[in-house]
Amino acid sequence: MRSNDKVLITGATGFIGSYVLRLLLQRGYKVRALKRRKSALDLVRNVADKVEWVEGDVTDIVALEEAFEGVTRVCHCAALVSFRSSDERRMMRINVEGTANMVNLALNANVQHFVHVSSVAALGRAAHRPVLDETCPWVDGPTNTRYALSKYLSEQEVWRAHAEGLPVAVVNPSMVLGSGFWHVGTSRFFLQIYKGLALYPIGQNGFVDVRDVAQFILLLLERGIQGERYILSAQDLLFRDVFFQIADALGVRRPFIRVTPWLAEIGWRLEWLRSKLTGADPLLTRDSARASTCRFSYRNDKSLTVSGFTYRPIEQTIRETAAQFLEAARDGFSPRILPMS
Repeated sequence: MRSNDKVLITGATGFIGSYVLRLLLQRGYKVRALKRRKSALDLVRNVADKVEWVEGDVTDIVALEEAFEGVTRVCHCAALVSFRSSDERRMMRINVEGTANMVNLALNANVQHFVHVSSVAALGRAAHRPVLDETCPWVDGPTNTRYALSKYLSEQEVWRAHAEGLPVAVVNPSMVLGSGFWHVGTSRFFLQIYKGLALYPIGQNGFVDVRDVAQFILLLLERGIQGERYILSAQDLLFRDVFFQIADALGVRRPFIRVTPWLAEIGWRLEWLRSKLTGADPLLTRDSARASTCRFSYRNDKSLTVSGFTYRPIEQTIRETAAQFLEAARDGFSPRILPMS
């Protein structure tokens, strides 16, 4: 990738996208970013003036046509992550139709490289297949969430475009940890545990530092790696161990109640009732409750074959994120970004 290449990034004001945006700017690339009119710029405010912004979203064809003018590379980080049944239609529209719009316009614009941020959820998790790698085909099953299906279908749009001539690469991150908005995503773990979360699920998942995901995406762009997908996961850990490490780093009591599958089923029903009575978003849904009791592992061998790439230990990620959280707790839990070094 040349320094005069113009890179289009979607999801630039969100969690992963904001880190990718900063890395691209640090390396001196010209960056154009798509943002919605009401997007919060908190994660990119101090670099926002270095970015060429286009207002719109991935479902807005007119805005996308403007965004693709003169672009040679694309990082598609935008997606809706939700485990609420009420968000299913909107999630399919953003994740699947939005990705189809992106790759179709990339084909029309003769984009030289398109990197798509997918998820390990798109691999299709099943009880008979507890260890997954990049070769695993999608399988339907009760452990797959609506979000997982949306990411699988969006990835199919990317591979369809690849078959039509678009140079693509796909990353499948596991559970991504790091500083960001403390009330959403995995950063919410820190807020909930800080406030005295008593429960921990019995499941296991892969975990990865958000900076490692951003760094790997940059490597794909700079080296022009195409036609490949990569699982990005530093370590497979029990949720118990992650929650305990977060609690210790924050200096608060560890969660102490194991959430078995039976308790998870009760829990999401009680949360559904509470949300109906109060109008508040549920902290637990059927999909997230069931996923939290499953145990899956992810092979990261392929990602480690990319020269110059290594993973940070998750213990380090938790320690650094907790330190920033404690700083943020003193000023109203304002968003934070981990240093890229």
